[in-house]
Amino acid sequence: MKKNMLLIAASLFIQVSFAQKIVGAGPVSITVSDMDRSLDFYTKVLPFQKIAEQELYGDPYEKLEGLFGIRMRIALLKLGDEEIELIDYLTAGGRSIPEDARSNDLSFQHIAIVVSDMDKAYEQLRKHQVVHVSTGPQTLPPSIPEAAGVKAFYFQDPDKHNLELIFFPKGKGQDKWQHPAGKLFLGIDHTAFGVSDTDNSLRFYRDLLGIERKGDSHNKGTEQEHLNNVEGASLHITGLRAPQGIGLEFLQYINPGPGKKYPADTRADDLWQWQTTLIADNAAELYRTLSSLHYSVLSKGLILLPGTQGKNTRAFIVRDPDGHALLIREK
Repeated sequence: MKKNMLLIAASLFIQVSFAQKIVGAGPVSITVSDMDRSLDFYTKVLPFQKIAEQELYGDPYEKLEGLFGIRMRIALLKLGDEEIELIDYLTAGGRSIPEDARSNDLSFQHIAIVVSDMDKAYEQLRKHQVVHVSTGPQTLPPSIPEAAGVKAFYFQDPDKHNLELIFFPKGKGQDKWQHPAGKLFLGIDHTAFGVSDTDNSLRFYRDLLGIERKGDSHNKGTEQEHLNNVEGASLHITGLRAPQGIGLEFLQYINPGPGKKYPADTRADDLWQWQTTLIADNAAELYRTLSSLHYSVLSKGLILLPGTQGKNTRAFIVRDPDGHALLIREK
């Protein structure tokens, strides 16, 4: 009994001590094999705007990514208020996404791009002959009350990265998505990724990182099956959000269960590796905590990165319980 009480007290101490340590989420970084081809896709098929581009190399970045001898070409793109990064590793690059990858694999991750009119947005993608994951746009039914009326469609970029279009009817999603101001593509609502155990992921993201849990939904039925292109799909979906930036979404497949595990030998330059940036008020404190709890830290220590106006930024990369990479840095 005494031991159990101590464990409960320790758990509560961790939750209270580390609540609200993450103050923002985004951008999401996507590893690509050909920057020029990817820029054509994201700025012509999709209406992202390139706002910056640079090449990074040298000791701090090798230690940050845990990968020796790298040179990265990085483009920063914006849609609405949100940003993504495309990263092309110019030094050879890693492995491609497997041909048999599926939406219930634990390496799965996507960004959800909000549109004001699903039919028009889908028509634009069809003109460019995008690769479908979904059989077509799906409207989620009243039997899923948390998502009833939401329209969604999965498709792929040239490197087989999964992307989602999403339309929110009145009463669903953030209020800002209800004011399109004449625009068709509005911004990025969230990034979603596969998890094997929702409770285990909550212990990491909510209890240790302090990201607030916003809601849950249990999605099943023919619409969900054809959205994910997984026969018999039944998902427990959990949404989280930091005070600023994009949301995070867990996708736990209850049926048919999780697919392939996140490859244990994944390198930073493998194309299936996405990297989600989380802004911390104290990166050093989180580094000590996550290291002491034996989470997989890719970086070789807490890294000082060159910042603006001569001010360095403390940062490190850690994997969550299922292998997804998170760049935790201070502003």
